Amino acid sequence: VPTPTAPVDLGAADAVPVGGARLYREQRLVVSCPAEGQYKAFSAQCTHAGCALDKVEGVEGNCPCHGSRFDVTTGQALNGPATVPLPQVPVTVREGKLIAGPGA
Repeated sequence: VPTPTAPVDLGAADAVPVGGARLYREQRLVVSCPAEGQYKAFSAQCTHAGCALDKVEGVEGNCPCHGSRFDVTTGQALNGPATVPLPQVPVTVREGKLIAGPGA
């Protein structure tokens, strides 16, 4: 499943650096923080063949299977073979914790 079907607690919101991003491999999510208190989340499952992104360098997510790269602040594919953007996932902060998925 590329996106969560229920709310997922990702832990402390301040674990995501302002101006950067963090990969949550186990939950298959990537969260960026464009400005303090603002968060955007995307599926970390590559839209080409469904592999999970293995790392984020700056704001670029890397897929180890075929070399696709994504801008994790927008979800856009930067480097193929993937061409479809990563699906955006709702994310909110509750009591200092990031909650992603439906109802977030």
